[in-house]
Amino acid sequence: MTPDDLDAVLDLRKRSFGPTSASERDRWRRAVTPVLGEGRYLGVFEGTRLAAAARLRSLTQWWHGRPQPMAGIAGVTVNPEDRGRGVGTRLMRAVVDRAAALGDAVSTLYPATTPIYRGVGYEHAGAQHNVRLPAEALRGIRPSGQVKLRRMGPDDAAELISVLHRVYAATRVSGPVSWDERTWSLWLEAEDDFLYLADDGFVIYRWKGDDILVDSLVAGSAETARALWTLVGSASSIAQHVIAPVAPDDPVLWLLRERGKEQVKQVRWMLRVLDVAAAVERRGYPVPATCEAVITVEDPLLGGGTWRLEISGGSGAAVPVAEGAGASGAVLTANGLAALYSGIPTATLRLAGLMSGDVRYDEALDMAFAARPYMLEYF
Repeated sequence: MTPDDLDAVLDLRKRSFGPTSASERDRWRRAVTPVLGEGRYLGVFEGTRLAAAARLRSLTQWWHGRPQPMAGIAGVTVNPEDRGRGVGTRLMRAVVDRAAALGDAVSTLYPATTPIYRGVGYEHAGAQHNVRLPAEALRGIRPSGQVKLRRMGPDDAAELISVLHRVYAATRVSGPVSWDERTWSLWLEAEDDFLYLADDGFVIYRWKGDDILVDSLVAGSAETARALWTLVGSASSIAQHVIAPVAPDDPVLWLLRERGKEQVKQVRWMLRVLDVAAAVERRGYPVPATCEAVITVEDPLLGGGTWRLEISGGSGAAVPVAEGAGASGAVLTANGLAALYSGIPTATLRLAGLMSGDVRYDEALDMAFAARPYMLEYF
């Protein structure tokens, strides 16, 4: 796609997602124009008419505390008159090829529908967990120390990214992502957002009617977690509820004095492995996990093969096994590999028909790839 195509893309997005304001369209143009030259916006055309489009966002994603580049697929849209003709599948096959060509080893997306993405090797991996809490309950969280908070803006993008890298590495998270500095600078311009930064954490939130909507809250210490959640809860004299994306085991759920019924909305996301060797090497693993396993991956889109996995000291490697070498192990579809990579137990994969073959490595694979992946961000 080129800048000349952006008007057609906006029309396509309106027909798929609904109308947007002039300010939202301007912000979108500012976000996508710089990446057009990187080949990160693909379109399917019938002659000169745009039928479908998708964007490959350049993101960083953490797996067991280790960051790696990741292709986040967004804005997958097909014109109403072109739906049901295989256009979406054709587009997604091109997206997978392009993501692999760009050097990303993994890719994720939030699906509006599952079958089209499963058909090209994506599988359900994790969720954005949005919890709805009484604002008054957060006000009851008391700071345990002096935490220096300051307002932040576009010039703080680099420092915010540095905080994310330190906190996510130390807490060994799996799933969360970060934008690049250019994109963070754009997001930090939002005039209706309240933005606060600490040495080891930050929060972004805003009003939504009578409620407070948290975009992201990250803390690397107990003191900062208390300070940030207390800050959000300070609006409880007006706000009824706070809606926030959290980790499945977020500490705020243990800081509340009372926990009864909690409303949690899960927005599921899917993952695909694009390069087996690179994905295994770039992922983090539990340091005590030391094991070897043989897996065969059946991937009709990108090509499969057999690899010997070697996991030790928090790192991993996938060594190709030559055809006919006699090594046998578990057999995974592309979808099965994506789910395994995301921490889905091998017993689940076998019962779901995503894994077959030798069972002797199952326990080792479960130990090495154990994870509870989540995202705070939606894209």
